[in-house]
Amino acid sequence: MKLTYADAGVDIDKKSEAIDSIVKVLGFSRKGVGKRVEMHGGYAGFIEFGSSYALGMCTDGVGTKILVANAVRKWDTIGIDCVAMNANDLICVGAEPLAFVDYIAIDKPDNELAKQIGIGLQKGAELANVSLVGGEFAILPQMVNGFDLAGTCMGWIKKSKLITGKKCAAGDAIIGVRSAGIHSNGLSLARKVLEKNEINYDEKFVRLNRTIGLELLEPTQMYVKEILSVVRHCEVHGMAHITGGGLRNLIRLHPDREFRFEKPLEPQPVFRILQEMGGISDEEMYQTFNMGMGMAIVLPEKQAPKALAILNKTLKAEIVGHVFEGKGVCNSEAGVEYHKY
Repeated sequence: MKLTYADAGVDIDKKSEAIDSIVKVLGFSRKGVGKRVEMHGGYAGFIEFGSSYALGMCTDGVGTKILVANAVRKWDTIGIDCVAMNANDLICVGAEPLAFVDYIAIDKPDNELAKQIGIGLQKGAELANVSLVGGEFAILPQMVNGFDLAGTCMGWIKKSKLITGKKCAAGDAIIGVRSAGIHSNGLSLARKVLEKNEINYDEKFVRLNRTIGLELLEPTQMYVKEILSVVRHCEVHGMAHITGGGLRNLIRLHPDREFRFEKPLEPQPVFRILQEMGGISDEEMYQTFNMGMGMAIVLPEKQAPKALAILNKTLKAEIVGHVFEGKGVCNSEAGVEYHKY
């Protein structure tokens, strides 16, 4: 058995092609207040708000992690994932998240499910320090089988403080910040592995000390408070939220730099379990899952000790690599490299 993300129905190369098709026909921007701030890459879009400030927005969902929640009948943490997937994107340019709205599309009303989702959204908002200002609960029979959960986050930043990745330079250090586990990406492949091996979500693994279902539901780590503190106290050149696409996310930061991981963080046991059961290659693992690293921070080597001191108060972070002249991303320990996002 040699499973890939494409085997599970998610071809990230075809996804990129589809995104390009959309982007090619988009481009309108109003003038004055609300004019789009042009920037390469990034994980959120920004508009001008006065002469000095920019407002940012991003949107994302929980993906097929919802199907795991349905199987376990536990929905009180996926709201955290929904907020985190958005807020963690927004902070990658140094912006502070301010407000959040959610969107629930469901085939029929379910009071208990709605309550549990709300519990997670409330906790996620507290962790990200964002105001929950509204949302939409849409009943869509025939269109939706079950439900879907997504959200949009808004934040702000001084335009002069935007971190775009353009300053990433050869010799910069790359700090890897530990993830809480699988987060909210790659669940389609994880589910396919379990299905092929006829493993139920209530099965326990010695290396996990809990059921595989609860392991997969571990909420996405919220990085907002720690990252904003690093940005305030250190010179940061670029940041990447390691989500769908894995290490390939760093290519967004600078097209003419190589981001080389010489000592990557050790992945949590769940990743090795899935890899072994699915016969998944290292190349596929590092472009599908976060592999233990939820956020990467690029900054001058001399700034690394200060950043690590801030991060390691509440999280786990280490220097995992450096920036070189060149292109793409390389994990020298695993022997894999990527040259396109």
